[in-house]
Amino acid sequence: MRRALPLLAMLVGTMMATHSLTASAAEYPLPPDNSRLIGENTTYVVPNDGQPLEAVAAKYQIGLIAMLEANPGTDPYLPKPGTVLTIPSQMLLPDTKREGIVVNLAELRLYYYPKGEDKVVVYPIGIGQLGRNTPEMITSVSQKIPNPTWTPTANIRKAYLKDGIKLPSMVPAGPENPMGLFAMRLSAGTGQYLIHGTNANFGIGMRVSSGCIRLRPDDIEALFNTVPKGTRVQIVNQPIKYDIEPDGKRYIEVHQPLSHTEKDDPQTKPIALTAAMKKFIKHDDTNAEVVKEAIKRRSGMPVVVSVGDKATGTAPAVNEPQTAAATQPAVDTASTQ
Repeated sequence: MRRALPLLAMLVGTMMATHSLTASAAEYPLPPDNSRLIGENTTYVVPNDGQPLEAVAAKYQIGLIAMLEANPGTDPYLPKPGTVLTIPSQMLLPDTKREGIVVNLAELRLYYYPKGEDKVVVYPIGIGQLGRNTPEMITSVSQKIPNPTWTPTANIRKAYLKDGIKLPSMVPAGPENPMGLFAMRLSAGTGQYLIHGTNANFGIGMRVSSGCIRLRPDDIEALFNTVPKGTRVQIVNQPIKYDIEPDGKRYIEVHQPLSHTEKDDPQTKPIALTAAMKKFIKHDDTNAEVVKEAIKRRSGMPVVVSVGDKATGTAPAVNEPQTAAATQPAVDTASTQ
């Protein structure tokens, strides 16, 4: 796996301190049970304002990797003014129970289904880096903690010490705390996994934490204020999502899979196909060649793969240049759990 982003992460974090774009929650009407397609992709013309790609991602509630998947070759430090970026705001809901919080690790997104409300709220997240993976599980919110303190584990302190950084035994609550201002503890294990904020916005939409789930400050505040204690939390890993909509259109959405070793390249790493996925591809109504192109391209956006009169969409172009930032990096320059 490429490790070309520590410098990028620090630079983007520095630039983010001055950006003025504002974000609002990405809420979508909940589709009927026989549909999973939500949202619409939009475009954004890069102004000559010196803002990094992360600023655009934050404005539209998108993670950095998702922006790079949708716009390969884009300079994450300083997108070229006049460039038309695709904002990947259309997606397929994960193929799982629509209840509480659902996290799909591969797409670096958190889905919240408020009880009794006909909507889903979607947030970009940071997750565990290589070697400190966020595990798949079904659990619940056991504790809500405003103004959390951070107590680095012995392993985290040891890892930082290798880089010449001596962490304190405890970081007090406040804006400089790596956990941000809000945290929700999960009941799994010993309670070591949390959904929390951050003091470093660059890590959203990337693999940066020590296993916890990280949100931008405004996002964790909104989620914290709406999620009740005891809420069900399911964490899945679905790099490929597929769907047959009520109108018969067939969709596939492919994300870069999570790396397992330092040598993995998420853009070319093989993605295992389930038996159901293979059956979907082999169906007479599925264009297998378009599926093949979509799996190669890994745009992170739904692609129509129908044949016949329902084939109204095509896969994005393949062989587009990929920057080193278009992988799923393991950086931890301001990491917490």
